[in-house]
Amino acid sequence: MGRSDVRQAFGTGLACLGLAIALAAAGCGGRGTLARTTPATPAPRLDPFQYTPIQRSGQPAAPPPVRALALPSARPGWEPTVAQGPWQWIVIHHSATATGNAAIFDEWHRTKRHWDELGYHFVIGNGTASGDGQVEIGPRWFKQKHGAHCRVGNNETYNDTGIGICLVGDFQKTRPTQRQMQALAELVDWLSLRFGIPESHVIGHGAVDVTSCPGRYFSMDDLARRVAALRRSRLAMAGTGR
Repeated sequence: MGRSDVRQAFGTGLACLGLAIALAAAGCGGRGTLARTTPATPAPRLDPFQYTPIQRSGQPAAPPPVRALALPSARPGWEPTVAQGPWQWIVIHHSATATGNAAIFDEWHRTKRHWDELGYHFVIGNGTASGDGQVEIGPRWFKQKHGAHCRVGNNETYNDTGIGICLVGDFQKTRPTQRQMQALAELVDWLSLRFGIPESHVIGHGAVDVTSCPGRYFSMDDLARRVAALRRSRLAMAGTGR
């Protein structure tokens, strides 16, 4: 075996070890009113063995360039009424519970985590404690306030500049519902265009932290296809003059 072959084999071994470690842990993290410490170099860390950015999905057609797309209509409550936050990321989570809604998670974050309020900006229901595909807006979004959903060590980048979206469900065991995925695609489509967030910054929690969130049965490929389909549809409608 040549020197280059040895290097390749060693690199492959490290990659597999990294994947095994990443898949062994689960959970979401963040901070409510806890004190922060900012690392010297808080550069984002993308884990290529976990959930990949939206534009790296299998074979779906690439979404059209942002400049060619009209912004879809916002649902009530989506458009900020105060100065907008410094949003650069969209981070997808699952609740890791079979049931729940924004109010339930808010109570849990306050009483168990001792945060000031719900850590996510949006929660998408699965039909248990809220509607299937219902997009609930958290108090942080109305205030355009930092999230408490994705602290990586002492790095608060994804809390300070990341919009946290939680889908109700344990996607280590089941898949999100079709209505959840479609609602998520519509929300991601709007948020990414409204705030100029590139597709490479639409990520699962596990892309930047050692966690299985948003679960093995959550598909970033499916999300990418749905967002692309929404954008193609709008372009087609624009082309017909409707």
